Amino acid sequence: MATMLSVKDLHVSYGAIKAVRGVSFDINEGEIVTLIGANGAGKSTTLNTVAGLIKPESGTVEFQGKSIVGVKAHKIVEQGLAMCPEGRRVFTHMTVAENLEMGGYTRTDAENAETIELVYEHFPRLKERMRQVAGTLSGGEQQMLAMGRALMSRPQLLMLDEPSMGLAPILVEEIFDIIKTLNQNGTTILLVEQNASMALSIADRGYVLETGKINKTGTGQDLLHDDDVRKAYLGG
Repeated sequence: MATMLSVKDLHVSYGAIKAVRGVSFDINEGEIVTLIGANGAGKSTTLNTVAGLIKPESGTVEFQGKSIVGVKAHKIVEQGLAMCPEGRRVFTHMTVAENLEMGGYTRTDAENAETIELVYEHFPRLKERMRQVAGTLSGGEQQMLAMGRALMSRPQLLMLDEPSMGLAPILVEEIFDIIKTLNQNGTTILLVEQNASMALSIADRGYVLETGKINKTGTGQDLLHDDDVRKAYLGG
């Protein structure tokens, strides 16, 4: 199985604060890999660094065998790596369709016309609301829109930062079903999620971050049944 993303000895600081301290992990083609940990553990910082939004102090990030450290974020998207950010960050004054079109800026009009139909297949609710202003959508619908917008670039690797945040349990189930379907259809997934139980239940492998370091790794099922992980992140 080919390695799609390789992060080695990543260090990231915000001034004097060491947010990520020597993080290393790999993602193979076709996997769902999750990073779990408490608030402030360095999960989102790691994703933002991989996405080119933060410059690391040191360490390497390779996507499909090529270094992407120092590469502009939009160029990383063009290479096939997209991120759905924490907090959705949809363009609230634009329609659903316009938001999706913004996600396809790296593609031709013909490609976008094809891709938007695939997005609507995954998220039929978005098609129903394609002319609706994004700011009037529910939280769950905005999360679907943020994911759909990321998919418009046709990523080989999709990074999802806290996709279940603030959603009702029934919508969390729906979002995770969509994540599984995207993966089954060929998209490799890197998932950051505070709902550790849900994340580990669908993940091939997981990494546990604590104060900027990885302190445990294993298959999703192994971590789901690990006593230390259960006590710290799964409520017993």
